[in-house]
Amino acid sequence: MKVFAVRGKFENKFGESIMSDKPEYFIDENGLRLDGRRTDEIRPMTMEMGVLSRADGSCYLEWGNNKVIAAVYGPRELHPRRLQRPSEVLVRYRYNMAAFSVEDRIRPGPSRRSTEISKVSGEAFEPVVMTQYYPGAVIDVFAEVLQADAGTRTAAINAATLALADAGIPMKGLVAACAVGKVDGQLVLDLNKPEDNYGDADLPVAMTQDGEITLLQMDGNLTHEEFIKAMEMVKKGCDQIFELQRKTLISRFGSEDDVEALEGSIETEPEEEEAEELSEEEVPSEKEDVSDTGDNAEDVDDSGEKFKEDVADFDEQRESGSDEEDKTSDEDVKDEEDEASDEDVKGEEDEQ
Repeated sequence: MKVFAVRGKFENKFGESIMSDKPEYFIDENGLRLDGRRTDEIRPMTMEMGVLSRADGSCYLEWGNNKVIAAVYGPRELHPRRLQRPSEVLVRYRYNMAAFSVEDRIRPGPSRRSTEISKVSGEAFEPVVMTQYYPGAVIDVFAEVLQADAGTRTAAINAATLALADAGIPMKGLVAACAVGKVDGQLVLDLNKPEDNYGDADLPVAMTQDGEITLLQMDGNLTHEEFIKAMEMVKKGCDQIFELQRKTLISRFGSEDDVEALEGSIETEPEEEEAEELSEEEVPSEKEDVSDTGDNAEDVDDSGEKFKEDVADFDEQRESGSDEEDKTSDEDVKDEEDEASDEDVKGEEDEQ
């Protein structure tokens, strides 16, 4: 697909004037975008966990031309102590773009944009991280953008989710993030760089597996109908990301059971879990117990009669044994008395 670009000064969705090559159109007559995707398709994504040996958990993510690495350290002691929360752990999220991540080198260090993204992205994990298990501690999440190509905040959230799972942090579920935008009057899923720079709107969203929205921001303008449709599209995009995250967890930990544990599946009471493990074959029914009149019942009767006979024999032996003991004890007493009387008589004779 050949796309013509116009070189000039244009305004992006933020109202800023930029000098760049704006494509003549973003969607062709066949409904394909500049990179060949349909309007409801996301860019290819690959994820790999455990890439950093010194971090408690890590994940490397490539999403289109985005390259993001996330690392988790903790839970560990929080300093300064005045920031400690007595009843829960503090999840501290830091988003940063490397100076070499874009074509025009940016100033290294924190900026207003990175500070804002760090705040809202950290809050996106509050509904899923079980903070009550580590009171007074801190979990540090670092998301570093090595190469940027639109949608870096959503890519960082997806990578940080798997890094938290890799670190063994208890969570109720995973978090997936995706963005919807508007170009050429149409809604498109997962904006690329030209669409993000020159589009009419950008709507990044993060949500849990249950559909609970944990992050929602919007730049530009959307009508009410467009917003409803955009949320439906982003839900489908997040479902695709959840599936990719699940496959990455399986490849990392090797079994479906480990994945369910890390995804924080709904906890059940111990009694309920034991009941689920027992199958119908393992639990005998009352009807079977009552109607069992075959060989087993005869065996039970025989064993009962045998038990009664053994008890009777034991009682007879005990009675005979007690009689013998009593007889022996009487004889011993009598012998002792006779010996004592003989000694007394002999003593009297010696005195005389």
